[in-house]
Amino acid sequence: MVNLFDFSFKLKGFPLKKAKQRLIDIQNIDENDYLTYLEKQKREIVSYHLNHNRFYKTFAKDVNPEDWNSIPVMTKAELQHPLESLFSERFSKKNVYIDKTSGASGHPFIFSKDKFCHALTWAVIQDRFGWHSINFNTSKQARFYGIPLDKKGFLKEQLKDFVGNRIRFNVFDLSDKALEGWLKTFKSNRFDYMNGYTSSIVQFAKFLAKQNIVLNTICPSLKVCMVTSEMLFDEDRLLMEKQFGVPIINEYGASELDLIAFENQSNEWIVNSETLFVEILDKNNDILPLGEEGRLVITSLYNKSQPFIRYDIGDTGVLSKASTIKKPILEKLIGRTNDIAMLPGGKKAPGLTFYYVTKSIIEEATHVKEFIIEQHKKDTFKVLYVSPENLSKSQINNMTAEMEKYLEKGLNIRFERQEQLVRSKSGKLKQFSSYLN
Repeated sequence: MVNLFDFSFKLKGFPLKKAKQRLIDIQNIDENDYLTYLEKQKREIVSYHLNHNRFYKTFAKDVNPEDWNSIPVMTKAELQHPLESLFSERFSKKNVYIDKTSGASGHPFIFSKDKFCHALTWAVIQDRFGWHSINFNTSKQARFYGIPLDKKGFLKEQLKDFVGNRIRFNVFDLSDKALEGWLKTFKSNRFDYMNGYTSSIVQFAKFLAKQNIVLNTICPSLKVCMVTSEMLFDEDRLLMEKQFGVPIINEYGASELDLIAFENQSNEWIVNSETLFVEILDKNNDILPLGEEGRLVITSLYNKSQPFIRYDIGDTGVLSKASTIKKPILEKLIGRTNDIAMLPGGKKAPGLTFYYVTKSIIEEATHVKEFIIEQHKKDTFKVLYVSPENLSKSQINNMTAEMEKYLEKGLNIRFERQEQLVRSKSGKLKQFSSYLN
């Protein structure tokens, strides 16, 4: 049998076989020698870009590759230049992998990886999915992502779906009729796993709960469900586990970097220490001890095409005290640092925490399917929700009172019912957005 997925990489010139062997070699490094490996890779990637990348020479002048603290932190905004100006010597659009971020953070940009680095990314992804007995060449995927609407983009994704042995579910239509169609697709296909955006898969679980259906009773081949790109709340995980009848695995990644963290079978969120170096920094760019919350700053150890060195990804999180150099564990992912609710009294509330509090109120009291929160002024919030009926005046009053109890009094909170929520082009749902700036 032809391993179609792996073969497609070979056709495009990505050395996946070599990358898989390199990953095995890294994983075989003894724990006692792992710090030496990591320090060597950090020095090499910094030195490479200082010697071969014009942008990085200018950005990181006065840097000592032997002194990690001398290396400046970079942000996505600082990398938003024409791609040609970010390439290292000998790299161009003709010999690299090029993609763009989804723009869910408000800062989409085009990036590049050299071909070996891109192959390593996929070697890591295949390795992690393999923890749960998923093989990209043979396992059938139920895919919950968006799809481009332009003809060229649409056909390209369809070809990828064919090569990847997957059937795509349209996350832009979450009506009961559409979800009924999803259910029929599961009845007629032997899916091994589900993979996609958390919010859409949660809606499918809610639909199954209403129908009193457990998914793996009608699709017994289903082994596991991987969710990604949006926050996974504990009660949503429990609902999905109950309605799908399979383990729920949390994935955290960034297209410009790599797979950042992936849950193993012991529910540990294992950080990728093979191809990335992940730090938790405070507001002064000082490294925080394990167990303390701070900004996730990540170095891509292998991308020679363009530098991602001490790259502030825009998220905050916590590394577990049980972490080791070889096996860092992500204890908590709090969400984007720029999604902060600023209140009239001067208080700040993390947008996702605000969303989480609202979620517990709104879902207990109503038939709301899903919702998002927007902040338009310091005292003005808008809750856009999808529901078969309008919220009653008493429900709105109760929710407003609860939200004010958590935040502060005197807020102007508007509720607007929608037929469906607007997702990004990729299909992601941004739960909280501030429009103050």
